Parts: sequence; C-alpha cells; structure tokens
Amino acid sequence: MQLDSETLKDRIARFGAVQESMITQVRKVIVGQDEVLEQLMVALFVGGHCLITGMPGTAKTLLVRTMAETLGLLFRRIQFTPDLMPSDITGTDILEEEPGTGRRIWTFVQGPIFGNVLLADEINRTPPKTQAALLEAMQERSCTVRGNQYKLPAPFFVLATQNPIELEGTYPLPEAQLDRFLFNTLLDYLPAEDELKVVGLTTTTAVADLQPVTTAEEILNFQQLVRMVPIAEEVARYAVNLVRGTRPVDVTASDYVKKYVNFGASVRGAQNLVLAAKARSLMRGRYHVSFEDVASLMRPVMRHRILLNFQAESDRLSPDDILKKVLEVVPTKG
Repeated sequence: MQLDSETLKDRIARFGAVQESMITQVRKVIVGQDEVLEQLMVALFVGGHCLITGMPGTAKTLLVRTMAETLGLLFRRIQFTPDLMPSDITGTDILEEEPGTGRRIWTFVQGPIFGNVLLADEINRTPPKTQAALLEAMQERSCTVRGNQYKLPAPFFVLATQNPIELEGTYPLPEAQLDRFLFNTLLDYLPAEDELKVVGLTTTTAVADLQPVTTAEEILNFQQLVRMVPIAEEVARYAVNLVRGTRPVDVTASDYVKKYVNFGASVRGAQNLVLAAKARSLMRGRYHVSFEDVASLMRPVMRHRILLNFQAESDRLSPDDILKKVLEVVPTKG
C-alpha cells in the first residue's frame, strides 16, 4: 500500500490519538495491568488473537468487554462449557417455510462467532471438538457449515480466557490452536495501592460512561499502517534467532534448551514476533523496530509455543524460565 507523506503523517497522528483515547477510556474501569493492556492493544493493531490466563477475579472478562465498548465494535461472548457444541459457536442451518409458496428452504442462522470481538470465556472447559470450531475462524476469518463457507466481519479478534489453577474437568488447548494466538497474556494480582483503587471504584453507585473512540474501518487502516513500519535486517534476524533458539533440534540452541524443551516455536512465532514489535514501536512513537521491541514481547509471544519435557516439570521450570535463558544467550547482533 503506497501513501504520500502527508497522508501517512495524518494517519500516524490519528493512530497516536486513538491509542491515547483508548487508554483514557479503559482507565475509567480498569486499574493497573499496564503490560496486559499494552499487549491487548498490540494484538488489536496487528489483527491477532489473545489468550488471557489469570486467576478468578482478576477482571479478565471485564477487561475484554471494556476494550470492545471503547472500540465501538460488535461484542460477542461465549461461555464455554463441557456440553457446548460446534454449532453453538458457528451457527447452523434450519428448515423454514417460504412465505407464500410454503416451500421449505434451508436458512443459515448465524452463531455468536459473527462479531468483531469474541470473548471465549473459560475456553479450556469445552472438549477439543468444540475448541476446534474456532480454528478456521482464527486463521481464515471464515467458518464452514454444511459445506458452505461464510466470511466473518472484519476486524475479527478472539480474546480467550482460561483459569490456570482449576484443572478438574478442563481440556488443555491443542498445540495447533495455541499457535494461532498472538499472545499468551498473564494477568497477575494487583499491587496493594491498585487493589485499594479497585475497591473504591467498584463498591459505589458510580457507573463508568465509556465512549467509542474509533471504528472498524479505522482499525483495519491501522493494521495496514503497522505492517508498513520498516524493520532492519539485523533486527529481523534477531527475532528469527530468538525463535530458532527455542528449538532443541536447531544447531544454535543452547544446552539448556536441549535439556528441557521437546518442541520449539514455529515460523508463525517469528512472524507474530516481528508484527507485534512493529505495533509496539509505532505505539511508542517510533517509526522503526528496535531490538528492545522484539525482546520485550518475546515471552508473551512464545510462552505458549514451546513444549517442555518431564525434566523441566520435575525441576519446576516454566516456559518463561526457558525463554529468559534464551534471551540471555542470543546476541542482538551476529
């Protein structure tokens, strides 16, 4: 996409204004969680999906709903349960009588997937058959029902939540589905002062008045703008080397990775890392990607893309521990 310099300047200025307005609106409801909010905004500007992992009561659902209202997009929520069927997500064909003729025809009734922001609440509580109904939607932005393909509205984001501690009656997400999430974002407990602010905000009669700050068309334009951000070859090579450093079969992998990792990140991991770094640089007011952009987003992009072995489990190591070591050993140049 070619733009003249004035148009490009105007679009970049509008990007910054919308970003500031979004933060202002979200802050009316959400306290703290700066890193999580930044990652959600990066996912939005890249056009990626986000898996949000956090304890009960950490405002996962509230954060997603608030973001959707701020963006002025069509919000849909699916509460995932063990008896949820794929047709409950995608929609189904029903037989209807045609007025006048009485002839029966198949009519497609859209499911909740036909929205802009889809909240998949407690996504790991439903069986793999139903989880897989999201695969085509997340990658192709379409769904197939009875052999007919239906395009989803654009933009389309899946923001899925899961509880990391309650594992009884849950179904871990398949690796193929995890790989389609741009980020695995961790929501942690708030600091004491922020928690005090939350109590003050939520135990009164005050209701936040959220105003939409952008449109679906403008978000699509921002996604194109992000892809136009240049990245130097050595920075792109650094991103690729980080991803390759997570694969135990790669010659550049450290002994630490070979000891604890079964499978590393795929090429999609490198693509997502570079795209996310482009969005972060533009959000910081820079027009090129830095090494710091890549390094800061490496863990949320990669933590769900590496599969650890039993040795790592017995030594009580998490994916973040492994990724921290990879960041330490992979040089920024060379």
